Amino acid sequence: MRYPVTPDGRYFVVRGRLWRCTNPALSQEERERLTRELMQARSAVGRAKRAGDEERLRSACTAVNEAKVALGERGAVWWTDGAPDYNRRLAKNTPYREWFANIPDLSSAEES
Repeated sequence: MRYPVTPDGRYFVVRGRLWRCTNPALSQEERERLTRELMQARSAVGRAKRAGDEERLRSACTAVNEAKVALGERGAVWWTDGAPDYNRRLAKNTPYREWFANIPDLSSAEES
C-alpha cells in the first residue's frame, strides 16, 4: 500500500501521523545501500530483543538511528527553505491539516 505524501514531498502519512520521507537528493544506489543497512539493523533489534541481550539491543538501536539519519528521516532536515520539521506529529495539528482533511478516506483500503 502506498501512503499519501504531502504536496511538498517531505512527509508521508500513516494513521494520521506525518513521517519524514527519505531525502530525495540521495542517489538511487545510496538510498538502496542505506535501506539495506536499516533493514539489517532492524533485524538485529529483533534478534537482540528475543535473546534478551541489552548490549546488542542498544547497539542495534544505534545502527537503526544512524541509518535513518543518513536517509534524512531523522536528524537535521534535508530541505533548505527553513521550514520547521513536523515529523511524527498528527497531520491535523500542522499546517498540512487542510490538505490532510481533503485526501480520500483510506480506511477501506487499509482493511483489504
